[in-house]
Amino acid sequence: MDVNEISSWMILLLEKDGCIYQDDVVDKLVKSSSEGLLRENSDGNLVLNRVLLNTFKKLTETNVVWVNAGKYWRFRVPEDEPGRNARG
Repeated sequence: MDVNEISSWMILLLEKDGCIYQDDVVDKLVKSSSEGLLRENSDGNLVLNRVLLNTFKKLTETNVVWVNAGKYWRFRVPEDEPGRNARG
């Protein structure tokens, strides 16, 4: 799978479930032998690489936010502050 296919899949899952967890995307990439779209962070965990994150961000920049505490993306709500990050 390439970055466009995964980004589209992420959007579909987001529309279906209302949020998408980073771990679910990592699992999908590992199961589909697409580990090239992952990187290891400073804690030794697999996370999405910058190319995939940037592609997904371009497609969802105005309507999706990242919730760091839960490691997931969700749709923006009126209470969200400007920017990509949300509190929960």
